Amino acid sequence: MGLGMTACGGGTVGFMWVLGTQYNQIAGFKIDDYTGNLTDVPHEPFTSGGSNPVSLVVRPGGRYLYVVNEGVTATSGNNSGTQQCGTNGSGIAEFSVGGDGVLTFQQCFASQGSTPVWAQMDSTGSYLYVLDQVAPTADCSTGAPASGCFGDITVFSVANDTGRLTLVPNKQVKNADGTQLTYFPVGNTPIMMKVAGGGCLFTVDSGDQTVFPYSIGTAGQLTLPTNTTIQTGAGKLTSINAGSTYVYLTDAAATSDSPGGYILPYTVGTGCALNTLTGGKVANLPQTANPVYTLVDSTNKYLYVANQSSSNSNAPAYSTISAYTIDGTTGKLQEIPDTGNNPYQVGAGPVCMVEDPSNQYLYTSNNVDGTVTGFNLDKSTGELSNLRRGSKFTATGLSTCLAVSGNVN
Repeated sequence: MGLGMTACGGGTVGFMWVLGTQYNQIAGFKIDDYTGNLTDVPHEPFTSGGSNPVSLVVRPGGRYLYVVNEGVTATSGNNSGTQQCGTNGSGIAEFSVGGDGVLTFQQCFASQGSTPVWAQMDSTGSYLYVLDQVAPTADCSTGAPASGCFGDITVFSVANDTGRLTLVPNKQVKNADGTQLTYFPVGNTPIMMKVAGGGCLFTVDSGDQTVFPYSIGTAGQLTLPTNTTIQTGAGKLTSINAGSTYVYLTDAAATSDSPGGYILPYTVGTGCALNTLTGGKVANLPQTANPVYTLVDSTNKYLYVANQSSSNSNAPAYSTISAYTIDGTTGKLQEIPDTGNNPYQVGAGPVCMVEDPSNQYLYTSNNVDGTVTGFNLDKSTGELSNLRRGSKFTATGLSTCLAVSGNVN
């Protein structure tokens, strides 16, 4: 009996939740320790609480999950499912997490701007940062100057006992009427942000291909450094991520030298500056295209890039992961020499990646086919390989991002 149970699996090592915009749902999975296999948690899928769920974050300890619902826009989203967030389904839905990974809706909170697209939590779980593409006073009308269409970060403090969110006003800046701003401005058309460098919050602004930095202060305050706009020289910024030492941007603009775009590596300098790493940008692997996300593994030895398509005209919809080693001294990226496998094929249209809580497996959420692709992660080489019991799992329609948690306490 003992051998038979071992062969079937090694118990649940964590939980995974995957957003989907087709039905405004959250798919929930248990992650098997022995195989990396995903099995449904009870009562899933869960409603996202709003419309067009695009980002999610788990509070440290795993008791609370926050989902950013972008809301119905002129070009995307629908009002299917239970709507607890606003008239257009826009807002941050709080969920409590049960012992089996079951989600229970608690409350919806409004960000200060419109079109929220990303969430980031500080390492202590004390503050939640929500990125809005359009700030309350921004002018994004046709013909308005580009500088007038800017986004914002809404900051919330997080109650330790209930997970409830409370707005943190901007103590550095006041409105024209003398009251404190309720948000922290960033650049044009922000798409993603990341805490890095031991106290910096970087926002990627796709409207002008720049990065907007803030220093993270006490009581949730964000403080502007001297240099408030970082020029990247990119043609089409799509993501930002970071390990313990380096920050990585993805540039999806294709060139004759690199049809698959580039990875832009940086170190974090004084005043939350980004300093270009020696050697500069790194070409994406051959036959890749449209990089949209990066992941640094838990050992900070490997970098993985999710590519939504291919530069091969015979297989333009071929989605992959490019894999690199990170030199611990110089930060230089080198292709992992897994001949014939790197880049690794994934489901159609990957959006986000995560490493499981036990650091054995890597997963992508795939938008086009509504699946999750799983891999074994070899910590000695960085190579990826198919899970032993199948690597493709049905999630929810038009999957966006995913998150994992190793415990609930």
